[in-house]
This record gives sequence, structure tokens and C-alpha cells, in this order.
Amino acid sequence: MPPLSSIIEQHAEEACFLILLHDNAVRGPHYDLDDLGKLDERIDAHLDGLRIAGPVGLEILLAQLGPHTVGEMFASAVLAFETADAKVLSRLSGHLRNAIETERGYLMALGWLDWERVSPWIDLMLASPEPLFRRLGLAACGMHRRDPGPVLLTELSHADPSVLARAARTAGEVRRHDLLSAIAAHRLHADPSTRFWANWAIAQMGDGPALELLRPFAERPGVFQYRALCVLLAWQPREYSVAWIRQLIQAPTGRRIGIQAIGLLGDPVSVPWLIQQMSDLPYARVAGEAFSLMTGTDLALLDLELQDLPDFDAGPSDDPQDPNVAMDPDENLPWPDPQSIEQWWQANGGQCQVGTCYRLGLAHSEHSFQQILAQGQQRQRIAAACGLARFRPHDVLFPTSAPAWRQKGLLGKLQNQA
Repeated sequence: MPPLSSIIEQHAEEACFLILLHDNAVRGPHYDLDDLGKLDERIDAHLDGLRIAGPVGLEILLAQLGPHTVGEMFASAVLAFETADAKVLSRLSGHLRNAIETERGYLMALGWLDWERVSPWIDLMLASPEPLFRRLGLAACGMHRRDPGPVLLTELSHADPSVLARAARTAGEVRRHDLLSAIAAHRLHADPSTRFWANWAIAQMGDGPALELLRPFAERPGVFQYRALCVLLAWQPREYSVAWIRQLIQAPTGRRIGIQAIGLLGDPVSVPWLIQQMSDLPYARVAGEAFSLMTGTDLALLDLELQDLPDFDAGPSDDPQDPNVAMDPDENLPWPDPQSIEQWWQANGGQCQVGTCYRLGLAHSEHSFQQILAQGQQRQRIAAACGLARFRPHDVLFPTSAPAWRQKGLLGKLQNQA
């Protein structure tokens, strides 16, 4: 039998690894809500091992903290908040100040824990003179979809752009329509993050001019691209979207995002063109994803995948001189078989009406977006949350990155309200 310290270290290692996997999974095209739930259970099982170990488990985690240890920060913060250990929380705060990359782990802990567990500490964060902790407090409110109250208006005039950006994001997440003009004051802010979140927030409160300012974010690769695209396709008038997509796919750098936009728009008139793109290796998998998003077809289940995978690698090579260091964005998508999909479409496409927008085979509606939130995969669910926001303009945005158990509870409430 291995020594106790070895078992505890294994729990720590697994918990730290799995939360990083979870952080990617919530934005991935191959995880649904049940998959997230299973991953959450695995994380919590290893956290249980650390909880049982008591102070020893926490000390093992704290000893591993470094400049880039996001997972270790997550697990340490979870245990420290659960035990309300002010001394350890102070130690973690000190580490955050000098290792800003670990902020992501701290944030994930705030989102993971129950609101009742973290809310007393959030008040302290929001009252802190340090921008770091004000930003963390606002983020926690946003992740839990809890309105921070009057402090939100104060933070929308904060001098630090990172606080300002998070205040705008939180205001959008909790749908503070009364703050629309205060957020709109930053629609042209020099800081890209602040500018994005300001326009993202007010666009989902029905502010038309913000859509125009979101388009550049949707047209350029980056962390904001897919978020911007989902909001645009949810709120932009259909004729604007059609004209914009036509421009996108004509530009050499816009074809991939244009394909995603076609899937989000959901008009079956574009299916023949999508099938053509499936023969072009750099765009084949994202075209297959767009087809599935529109029609609801599971390429693997219906044997619409290629049996012999092509020799294609879009990710970084082993060559240290290779300037391409970006990971393949379509790594977890299936390779579609264009001929099989063409045959399937000829047999089944007549059920879809040109000019109607579909998502997973369902015409866009409040009910269909709720169904996608319950059954779809994460990238589909992110888009569905944006679509649902238009039908429920005064509700908080649905939190597709929250722990699965919390999301399922919220879905139950939505279904009861229907």
C-alpha cells in the first residue's frame, strides 16, 4: 500500500489536472452537459480526498504554488474557502499579487463553490482598495449571476481598465438595463477588453449600435471572436447577417469564421455550399460542425464520418523553428464524409424550409434554445444561451461554464416557467 502522503499528492495532481481540462471543456465542441457533470464529479472526488486529508492536503497544495500553477491555486482556494481559513486565504492573496497567471485558478474556485460559501468574502473583495480584488469580486458576482448592487455603477467609472472591463461584463451577465448608458460610455474605450465587454453587454440589452462595434471582434481571430459571433448572429437583423457573411467568406482570412457564422445563422439554403467546403481539408471539420449545428445530425452516430482520416495537421509541429504555435481549433471535431452527407441531405433536407433559421434541426425559438442548453454540446450551448437572451431580455444570461449541477438546476427552473 502506498504511503498516505503519496495518495494525497495523487489526489492533488489529479484535481489540478482535471480543473484545467474542465476549463477547456466548457468551450469545447465535444462536451455536453452530462460530460461536464461526469468531469465535475471526478474533480470533486479528488477534492474529497484532499478534504479528508485536512491541513496536510492543503499544505501539499500550497507547497506546489508557483508563477503558473492555475490548478493548484484552484484546489487551494476551494479548500481555504470551505474551511474559512483566513490565514491561508491571506497567503493565497499574497501569491496572487506576484503570480497574476494564477488568477484564473482563483476565479474558477469562486465559480465552483456555492454562493453562500463565498459571498461573505465577496463583500470584502468589492471593498478592497486593490483593483485585483475588486475585479475578482465582480467576477464572482458575474459567474454566480448575482447582482452586486450599487457598487457596479461605481466600478463602471474605475480608472483601472481591467476592473472596468469586468464591471461591464458582470453588468451584462446580470442584465442591468439601468446601467446601459454608463456601460455605453465605454463603447469606444482604448482598451480592447473593455471595449469588447462594454459592447457585448449592451448588445444583449438591445443596443443596436453595439453590434456594429462587435463585428471587428468577430472578424479577427482571438479570445473574443466566438463570443462576438454568437451575439451578432443572435441579435443582428437577418438581412444584415446574410450580407456580412457573404463578405466574410469572400475574404481569404474570413472563410473559417464565415462557415461558423453560417452554422449559427442556420438557413438551409447554405447547406450545399457547406458540403462543398467539406472537401477542403483546412475547413472540412468546421464545415461539418456548422452542418451539425444547423441540422442536428450526429456525424458519428449516422456514419457520416470519413473512415480513412486524411493526412492533415493544422497544429504546431515538432520543429522549434516553426512559427505556427497555435493549436488546431478543430482538433476535437469529426472529419465529415462529403459524399455520405450529400446523400443524407438529398434524402432528408426537404424537411427544412429555406429562409427559416434552424439550430440542431429546430427552428429558432425560446423552446428550441432551451432544448439545446439541455442536450447540446458546449459550443452549441454557448450560442443557444445568446439566442435565449433575446427571448428573455430581462433574465440573467444562462451560465454555460458553471458547474453542471448548478446548470441543471437552472434548466429545471426554466422548464417550470415555460
